[in-house]
Amino acid sequence: METPGSQSSLHRANLERVVRAVRLAGSLTQAEIARTTGLSAATVSNIVRELKDGGTVEVTPTSAGGRRARSVSLSGDAGIVIGVDFGHTHLRVAVGNLAHQVLAEESEPLDVDASSTQGFDRAEQLVTRLIEATGVDRTKVAGVGLGVPGPIELESGTLGSSAILPGWIGTRPAEEMRGRLGVPVHVDNDANLGALGEMVWGSGRGVRDLAYIKVASGVGAGLVIEGKIYRGPGGTAGEIGHITLDESGPVCRCGNRGCLETFAAARYVLPLLQSSHGTDLTMEGVVRLARDGDPGCRRVIADVGRHIGSGVANLCNLLNPSRVVLGGDLAEAGELVLGPIRESVGRYAIPSAARQLSVLPGALGGRAEVLGALALALSEMGDSTLLDGTLTAATPAFT
Repeated sequence: METPGSQSSLHRANLERVVRAVRLAGSLTQAEIARTTGLSAATVSNIVRELKDGGTVEVTPTSAGGRRARSVSLSGDAGIVIGVDFGHTHLRVAVGNLAHQVLAEESEPLDVDASSTQGFDRAEQLVTRLIEATGVDRTKVAGVGLGVPGPIELESGTLGSSAILPGWIGTRPAEEMRGRLGVPVHVDNDANLGALGEMVWGSGRGVRDLAYIKVASGVGAGLVIEGKIYRGPGGTAGEIGHITLDESGPVCRCGNRGCLETFAAARYVLPLLQSSHGTDLTMEGVVRLARDGDPGCRRVIADVGRHIGSGVANLCNLLNPSRVVLGGDLAEAGELVLGPIRESVGRYAIPSAARQLSVLPGALGGRAEVLGALALALSEMGDSTLLDGTLTAATPAFT
């Protein structure tokens, strides 16, 4: 029996610290584990040896700074996590192991007018199919990360106002999927998950303060402060799309006038080009035409970039992030949009904040949110589960 402050409880706490550091990073050298946890090199070496003997971690030779080192990652068969991303027109699911390796991934179209029940049914079917494709025992599922394109009320887990999936307002996505799958489910909005995905796998790696800006049917931001997603007390932090740029501007879906979203989101931008380019144009098409030299599309993208830059400048003045990562279809425009963003930041942000900021396109494209959902599931699972081997005792409800 362990008692607080005893050698056994201290040892247990150190085991959990090491497992957590490795779980969140995917893989670390022993020297990196020591720096991350504050434990001595000798203590880390002994703990890693114990975890390896118990089958919790795997150790492989690597190099760091030109020297031989040992890379530590969680065992590939220690368990799996699942990411589910509900988008405006798609459903994407990924299955990954605890070593941050994606084992299976699939996307399929999702009708925006489909009911929430239909959406959850589709997700359950796709999750089941992908787990079967990996050949992993279902009792190894440690948790699910779930992304939705709208704000989540933190206390109730209810999906708030969403013009993207209007039929889902008032639903409790985590509770619904938990009932179907029989495992822990953690839910967040798509911008926050995009930030997590880019922080773990993409353009935000190694940065502890960043903003992920997603421009699609709406405009939102995922904020990372000191390495953690900042959601605010009500879960609505990051609604950068509703910063007012022109109080006499177009009426926004939120009821205000001249929000950033009315100058940057697809539903407001595409009509600007309909008379010259037709009604079937998409943001993906606008970006493609702009990259091919179309002057009208280039002008529209540059204008959008300048407006986004105004919003980013406000973020710089308030939060002083070191990096902004642009996601969504617009990121594929590269410097056609990034240049105007930087121009506005340089004009409107405090000079010291602007100098410290780097603006980059997302590295993950449309996968950012589903990989962020995997990262969410990884971050929320308990380390005691791994150390006690209790994953194998779980009994998921889905078959």
